Amino acid sequence: MSQKVLLNATEINIALHRLACQLIENHDTFSDTVLIGIQPRGVFLAERLKTLLEDEYKIKNIQLGYLDITFYRDDFRRSGKPLEANKTNINFVVENKKVVFIDDVLYTGRSIRSALTAMQSFGRPLEIELLTLIDRRFSRHLPIQPDYRGRQVDAINNEKVKVCWKENEGEDVVYLVSN
Repeated sequence: MSQKVLLNATEINIALHRLACQLIENHDTFSDTVLIGIQPRGVFLAERLKTLLEDEYKIKNIQLGYLDITFYRDDFRRSGKPLEANKTNINFVVENKKVVFIDDVLYTGRSIRSALTAMQSFGRPLEIELLTLIDRRFSRHLPIQPDYRGRQVDAINNEKVKVCWKENEGEDVVYLVSN
């Protein structure tokens, strides 16, 4: 197994700032916009963006929630081991709001389809956008595309993209891992 660095800590930081600026362009004060981190790995990116928007760009009162999609996935019954669900924490109204889904890697699109289904339990947003750090564009199974992307990667199917965050793996780095 070999791994190649796609983004180092500096490059991730640059991408995060660019994504934050794009969000500000489209959502200004975030008064009608909420951020939803998709569990489990989109939460790290969502928290980073919220912190960046508040601390560096002085945007106040950003609403951030976490959405667990475990039991909305179309493949959740296919696993031989019991599933471990994460927490959903959306303590605000999404009805008529602009929702930005945040996930680390967009691969087949199935997680986002699951998130769209799960979101129906919380109301009807005005619109939903997708922000992802890594877009694996040649691996899509569904017609889902990001509105905001940190980096587009052309990875073949036996390659994996691994996003590491300082908060849980001790470093900020994105690897392309091949068997």
